Amino acid sequence: MSSILLLTSSPRAESLSTPIAVDLAEKLKSQNPGSVVVRRDLAANPLPHIDDLFTGAIRKPAEARTAEETAAVKTSDELVNELLAADTIVISTGLINFNIYSSLKTWIDNVARAGLTFKYTESGPVGLATGKKVYVVLASGGVYSQGPAAPLNHAVPYLKSVLGFLGISDIETIYVEGLAFGPEAAEKAIDAAKSRVQEIALAA
Repeated sequence: MSSILLLTSSPRAESLSTPIAVDLAEKLKSQNPGSVVVRRDLAANPLPHIDDLFTGAIRKPAEARTAEETAAVKTSDELVNELLAADTIVISTGLINFNIYSSLKTWIDNVARAGLTFKYTESGPVGLATGKKVYVVLASGGVYSQGPAAPLNHAVPYLKSVLGFLGISDIETIYVEGLAFGPEAAEKAIDAAKSRVQEIALAA
């Protein structure tokens, strides 16, 4: 059974990244009968930030953890299992202060687990979450995919770096940008993103 992991992170009720990402996940599901969509709304249900208890617990074998430590990593274990089970991952975020939402960063902190999603070797770290396709839906008021503001787009390079570290290199970004440049520009950006979603679904 194919699994599509959908991660939405925008706290905005009028978010544009969220509905486009949801539409993409649902279209991919419809093109692959029997597939399931596992959704994590990271804004509506924020994950706990990692703390001293968590960082200590993940450095111990499961059988050596206290009950408190086991509870501290329970959600992280669930998130790791969802990631490893997924064939396709759809991530939506707005560009906030030139990077991703903190809710999405917390998800990354929970799934980047040595021995589970990556491992250290004599020749360097090796990602273990391989064989997955990722679609990133990125919404922004300005234009950051190209042009003079492109160097300020730290979201896409960061996601490519950290996902690559986990073994995921097949990543495509669907931009919904220029939304602050007036209704006509916003409509054009939304239409372009929807068209790309349709193209991806038909090719799936």
